[in-house]
Amino acid sequence: MTPALLRKLADIAEKYQAEALKITGATQVAIVGIKEEDIDKVWTDLDLQPGRAVGLCIRSIRPCPGTTFCKFGQQDALGVGLNLDTVYHGMELPGKCKMAVSGCQINCPDSSVRDIGLIGKPNGWTLLIGGNVGAEPRIAQELVTGLNDLQVLEAVERGVQCYKQNGKKGERIGKMIDRMGLNLFKNAVSS
Repeated sequence: MTPALLRKLADIAEKYQAEALKITGATQVAIVGIKEEDIDKVWTDLDLQPGRAVGLCIRSIRPCPGTTFCKFGQQDALGVGLNLDTVYHGMELPGKCKMAVSGCQINCPDSSVRDIGLIGKPNGWTLLIGGNVGAEPRIAQELVTGLNDLQVLEAVERGVQCYKQNGKKGERIGKMIDRMGLNLFKNAVSS
């Protein structure tokens, strides 16, 4: 986020008499307390595409700074994360789906507890699948490792399509893995 966008958010929050700005768990900015009838006007004033924070869809992708801004970064998490957000943000799926992209094994955006997570290592990306937080937390399982940027984007696409075709309404990826097995995803990603 640029300083100019932060200033714009503050100005718009004041214009619509918001109570607060909040950094969410998905590292997004929520404008708290605006009237429902003003939501579309706020998006227009921001000159941004509306975000999806609820529903059976892919929520915003949570990347870390990766090699762009962090000395520990092994892979370009910010670039890959923004690419994923452009392609997938708001895509309707059988259940809610959260993604995170970690540029190194420190795992700041918690990729290991997301439905789809990427972790950057010196030899490329590792793709994790099936994690979540909440009442029944679950650690994601490693699906494939050693992928370059293009390969990991292709693997995520195949994983998303597998979930789209086989998931039941309201079912998270981890529950689908419990029902159908991890090999379904392994086969889909390796094809």
